[in-house]
Amino acid sequence: MSLRSSGRQLSFELLAGDLTADDADDTSPRSLPDTTSDGQRRRRRRSKRKRGFRSPPIEEAASEGEQPRGEGKGDAAAPFRVPDLRSSAETVCESSEAERSAASCVTYVGVELRQRSISGSARVVAASAEDGTSSCGSSTRESAAAAAVAVADVAAAAWRPEANGGVKKKLEKEESLDWEKYMKENSTILGEVERLDNSPLRYFLGELYGGNSLRSTIAVGNEKKRQRVYNTMFHVPWRCERLIVAGFFVCLDSFLSLLTIMPARIVVTIWRLLKTRKFLRPNAADLSDYGCFIVLALGVASLQMIDISLIYHVIRGQGTIKLYVVYNVLEIFDKLCQSFGEDVLQVLFNSAQGLSTCSTDNVTFELMQFLLDEAIAVVAFVVHSFVLLAQAITLSACIIAHNNALLALLVSNNFAEIKSNVFKRVSKENLHNLVYYDIIERFHITAFLLFVLAQNILEAEGPWFDSFLINASLVFLCEVLIDAIKHSFLAKFNEIKPVAYSEFLEDLCKQILNDKPDDRQKDLTFIPLAPACVVIRVLTPVYATLLPAGPFIWRIFWILLWSVLTYFMLAIFKILVGLILRCLANWYVNLRLKRKQHVD
Repeated sequence: MSLRSSGRQLSFELLAGDLTADDADDTSPRSLPDTTSDGQRRRRRRSKRKRGFRSPPIEEAASEGEQPRGEGKGDAAAPFRVPDLRSSAETVCESSEAERSAASCVTYVGVELRQRSISGSARVVAASAEDGTSSCGSSTRESAAAAAVAVADVAAAAWRPEANGGVKKKLEKEESLDWEKYMKENSTILGEVERLDNSPLRYFLGELYGGNSLRSTIAVGNEKKRQRVYNTMFHVPWRCERLIVAGFFVCLDSFLSLLTIMPARIVVTIWRLLKTRKFLRPNAADLSDYGCFIVLALGVASLQMIDISLIYHVIRGQGTIKLYVVYNVLEIFDKLCQSFGEDVLQVLFNSAQGLSTCSTDNVTFELMQFLLDEAIAVVAFVVHSFVLLAQAITLSACIIAHNNALLALLVSNNFAEIKSNVFKRVSKENLHNLVYYDIIERFHITAFLLFVLAQNILEAEGPWFDSFLINASLVFLCEVLIDAIKHSFLAKFNEIKPVAYSEFLEDLCKQILNDKPDDRQKDLTFIPLAPACVVIRVLTPVYATLLPAGPFIWRIFWILLWSVLTYFMLAIFKILVGLILRCLANWYVNLRLKRKQHVD
């Protein structure tokens, strides 16, 4: 089917008529492509459709026998001199001979505007606009041509400089940045401080009269910093040491209770049994006392079979491991045995309570469970007693040695303790437990020094008391100093106020008064069985030296006499310590209550 122009004339005059006279002299127009036959155009369009080409170059179709515009007419091309501007509209209509009333027409309207600005920088700005397709029948070709003309008019109007405010926009080349010049003008952009005068004399005078000599490395403090310093130096050490001393006497009271109250309860129970001659099931408290007494007796009997002199020479004579290393290892095992012994003794008391309250049918099971827990407790506390005895022998070897072994022991042990505790994040509850461990350690050191004193009484020759007193004072002084330093910096690094130690002391006082029977988590847990075994083992040879020579019955009499005298002395000491602790605890709890009411 041949293409017809339908009497329409579509040319560049539609766009070129609106251009200014200045644009007509820029470049020469481009001629429209030559028209070919209908078959060639149809085959070209089909091949492009197969390749998926949807925006073919726009051509204007002329009728048969008509010469294409812009070709062969050099004078007629002058009105179309637009800087690289093209506008074309092409209408493609396809129809089949079998289809009489159906035709499809695809109109491609494209407008492409280009402006080539010839300037010193030879920059090119291009603007293009394209319009889509529209379908129509064979009778609406004139409307498609009119739409193409309208699109071309809109594109030309958008390109004209007069439509955008009458000012032709041109992109100019940016001036290159001179970095050296910019840095000279903005010398402080990188935070550098420009010095106006680099004279050494003026610099020294400026530093001399500029203010504080350390102003560049440390800032001025405030009242909060002052209070922090005072807490570290005075308040925390004082309150911590007050708490440790109170806890030490609580441990001493428990130790004296084991040596005085427990034997008295057992004697009273046996006297009641012999008097009534009726065996009654003991209660939980009596069963607990029986269990503790069995552990204590077997522990003392086990330690009596150990040759202390042999262990002393083995520890001192070996050169592989230093004495302070041996002491530190034994101290670690001591803490492990404390933790395990607490659980074992709690289980034993639970078994005693179950045995005292069980029914007749479960007596056998509860009795077997109690015996099993008793055996475990005996093994655990005998091992703990061995550890404490070895630790006491090591300390005695360090004190007696003349090669500064005691100083090495104190330095290594105490500063290792500071290193392992101070630089860690510690909560208030963990600090509470740490104070209680320090209290127990203070009591164990006292037992060790008592062991050293007994050994000097038995084996030392010449004046030894002054040397012992100096060494014991050195050990206690180092322990107090290290505890003060440790807790001061723990409180400083973890931002714990000194009032926390007052709260710990208040909890300890309530424990003394039995004021909080339900909350036992914050109580000081101390088991004096292992230290009691060590002390009894050490003091037994000392009492043996006081026995006069004579018949066996006479020696038994003196043993009973010294035992009774010792018991009465310990009982009096227990009464004094217990009463003083209760009075001080009552006073401190009332004082804290008044202060809280005053603050509220």
